[in-house]
Amino acid sequence: MTLAETRDGAEYAGIVRDVTGTDLVLAGVGDVRQKIARASIKTQKTSKLSFMPSGLHANLTLSEFTDPMAYLESLKHADTAVTPAAGTPAVIAKTTQPVRLHPFLSKPNQFQQPVWFEEHPLIDDVYILVEQEKARISVIDKRNGEESITLLVDLLREVHTAPNQGLLVFDFHPDFAANRAYYIMHEIMDSNQRGMAIAKRTFADDFLSDASPEGASQRILTIKATTEVHHGGGIEFGPDGLLYIGMGDGGPQEDPQGHGQDLSTLEAKLLRIDVDCHQGELPYATPPNNPFVGHTDPKVRQEIYASGLRQAWRFSFDPENPDHLWVGDVGQNRFEEVTMVRAGENHGWNVYEGFELFKAVHRRDGETYIPPVVSFRRSHGLSITGGYAYRAEPDSVFHGVYICGDYESKRLWGITQRDRTLETILEIATSPAKVVAFGRDREGALYVIGYDNGMIYKMDFSDATYTEFTE
Repeated sequence: MTLAETRDGAEYAGIVRDVTGTDLVLAGVGDVRQKIARASIKTQKTSKLSFMPSGLHANLTLSEFTDPMAYLESLKHADTAVTPAAGTPAVIAKTTQPVRLHPFLSKPNQFQQPVWFEEHPLIDDVYILVEQEKARISVIDKRNGEESITLLVDLLREVHTAPNQGLLVFDFHPDFAANRAYYIMHEIMDSNQRGMAIAKRTFADDFLSDASPEGASQRILTIKATTEVHHGGGIEFGPDGLLYIGMGDGGPQEDPQGHGQDLSTLEAKLLRIDVDCHQGELPYATPPNNPFVGHTDPKVRQEIYASGLRQAWRFSFDPENPDHLWVGDVGQNRFEEVTMVRAGENHGWNVYEGFELFKAVHRRDGETYIPPVVSFRRSHGLSITGGYAYRAEPDSVFHGVYICGDYESKRLWGITQRDRTLETILEIATSPAKVVAFGRDREGALYVIGYDNGMIYKMDFSDATYTEFTE
């Protein structure tokens, strides 16, 4: 439920059904609708309580609980296609010898809710780590066989934090050696308006400390958010030197406003901007070869690179195949997706979830919807975490295999594709902690970031196999 309190003291509770520039519409029991002027709202937050009766499931078996939901899902649309078995495997076999995970830090729980980790681009054995709700960025120095941790910057003063919200991601500018610039993505709350900000900061001359730790970040792009969920999932400089930004649909659940299919909004999109140029009063420019530059409809946002993504939680380019942009897209009711994105494409949300029709309200005749490489069933995972194509060891059987995982089930998978169609998929390991993100060092070695225990694990592929067995 969403709870809203207006400036005159009135309180409202319900499920968000619609949000416009002027009004918030909540649906209560019996689908009673309440329209509230957004200008009158003093506070708006998501409740941990549900309209569903407490303990509803207590006297039901698992199948009694899940089968009716699956049946109701199947009735949503008469023309729902049968899920392709090749792209949505019912069983994912395990490797005969799993990948090993070695703790990379001296002890766990030194960090709270880490969400990003990577080696420094210029200094060997020095790493950067981001903590979400603490909104801190730390430097981990493992030179000379020792481990020390220093604070790069504390951004709590400018980052809005709440459960599962805060500072999300970090990336170095491609010309970091010359300009010392780095970029962050974080939640904001300005005058009771939620949103997501992309901001710039700078390292000092030593490349180990922030140039102005007490100074404010320079905001590059600010995007308003409707609810507390699905604001965004990553930033990454591409091989073209441009900044790619993964934006979520902004909620509510099921994207009732159709942000994924609305090219006039930046929500539910992958964006691409040039942070080295200005465009008018904007602190960035739209690359002239972005797919919607010059669109006949002036409302279409030219920053959009691709659309129809629900919540692109981590994405990356394959260093040996620059046109392979892998995206982990968090699903809604039934499927988690791994997809490969290219310029101008529509990846279906909220018309499609996985390979299946989800909702026809925003479907357009003649539109091409790009399916994922693979969609995971709920028996495999609940929240996909995108990773990397492994390129560290050319002779490894994992060379070129895309590595990803699931936050809740802690499973790690290896995926290969051909022409964006699933070729192989195997469960390669189980993480000791919830997999919120993957990290990478300059040699291409991969790391698993443990959200709940603050540990970083280095992935060891040396003895692992990419052949399968079935339990």
